[in-house]
Amino acid sequence: MGYAAYRAWTTGTTSINPQTVQLTKQGATLFTIQLGLNLIWMPLFFGLKRPIEATADITLLTGVTGYLTYIWSQVDSIAAWCMAPYLGWLGFATYLSAGTGYLNNWNLADKERQNTSSDRGSGLDKDYVNKDPKQE
Repeated sequence: MGYAAYRAWTTGTTSINPQTVQLTKQGATLFTIQLGLNLIWMPLFFGLKRPIEATADITLLTGVTGYLTYIWSQVDSIAAWCMAPYLGWLGFATYLSAGTGYLNNWNLADKERQNTSSDRGSGLDKDYVNKDPKQE
């Protein structure tokens, strides 16, 4: 992503074509938006245990990144191709986010319980309800 942004920015801002410069600025805005969406996914999913909101966020992130790739393809084709692995990862991460939510009835908050006082010395404050005690 970093190299793609560098290529698109340096190629686009040095262009003599005003349309290419405009596309570059639009791409920079989309890049900033996708960074923000990427930043809030992890607290939504892991911290707040909100799989519906996290799946909506990552779906929007995938769409914004796809559009960003399209915009960058008009500025620099190598920059656009550099985004292909990231788009692949986002597709897989969207599948995992939606699948985890679906398999847990879209509620992850009730899957944790506090450990007993005898377990607190281990440094683990939480345990999962579906965990098999025989595996410990």
